Amino acid sequence: MKIVFDCRYTRIGRHDGISRYGSRLVEELSKLHPVTMLVSDKRQLELLPDLPWEMASSPTGILEPLVALQVNKLKPDVVFTPMQTMGPFGRKYALVTTVHDLIYYKHPTPPHNLPWAVRVMWRAYHLTWAFQRALLNRADAHVSDSQTTRDQMVEHNLTRNPIAVVTLGTDSPADYVPRAAPTTRELVYMGSYMPYKNVGLIARALHDLPGYTLHLMSRVDERSKAELTALAPESSLIFHNGASDEVYSETLSRATALVTASRDEGFGLPQVEAMVLGTPVLVSDTAIFREISGPAGGFFNPDKPAELVREVHALEDPATWQARSTAARTRSAEFTWEKGAATLYQVLQDAVAAREAKKNR
Repeated sequence: MKIVFDCRYTRIGRHDGISRYGSRLVEELSKLHPVTMLVSDKRQLELLPDLPWEMASSPTGILEPLVALQVNKLKPDVVFTPMQTMGPFGRKYALVTTVHDLIYYKHPTPPHNLPWAVRVMWRAYHLTWAFQRALLNRADAHVSDSQTTRDQMVEHNLTRNPIAVVTLGTDSPADYVPRAAPTTRELVYMGSYMPYKNVGLIARALHDLPGYTLHLMSRVDERSKAELTALAPESSLIFHNGASDEVYSETLSRATALVTASRDEGFGLPQVEAMVLGTPVLVSDTAIFREISGPAGGFFNPDKPAELVREVHALEDPATWQARSTAARTRSAEFTWEKGAATLYQVLQDAVAAREAKKNR
């Protein structure tokens, strides 16, 4: 079985979420079976494992609807892509695509920094399930990051194809030492500043959390920075504007908790990144956060800052914090890239077998 893994979403210079997802999955999958990577820029190889690779056009270019005509030349038995938009037309192989979430059907506002034409297309695409359904049904199988997203796909009848859950993972520090209750009052947020992320609620809650600072780790534009600064007490926000992995881990490792008030997610990898370091997580009381954090999470209504304040104050008791830290570390063991790759490998084998069975009918 020849597997081609679509790595064209790998970033240049530094990973984002999808980039890291693809890089770690292809690395672990290659330990189970030979894999050929598909890239669109040789610079992507700097963030990818040392594996065989081939070139193809950009996944965001005008050739994408017909990219299968390029991929056919590689004679794969199956192609896996970490998105659902890979062009399926004319393909001669099994295709497995990924649906990370369905967030933008509930929250259709596009990022404000996109060109206006892209924003118009974004909104139009998410006004109906029809475009998504038509695209998914041209593949052979799909994976989602969580049972929550899989259930949503089934609820909206998005595909007649099988859907498997391949959870994201994180890497446990080789020299991990159980944490002691922190002596500082620091909270961490990692994520974008899209409206559904609801970061403003955390900023407002800081008025009732004197002495606490909130580290905002990801890149932030001036508009979002100004809006959040106006909502929070003076000097309570620390903008890292794109912290390195080292700074992110070091900050998490001393923080009281990771906090997110997001109204929707497909998985929520920062939860797992915090839990593996023994850092408690305080998250919105939603189905996806219940699924991922399980008994380790502290939950609050994303419309009520007072409930977040209550959860933060609960962690000021050293015994409570220690118990939640231990629970977080235990929970994180459920999410590894090795586990995800093993599930994906089975999905790929099943997709090839199903396609062959159809040919022989």
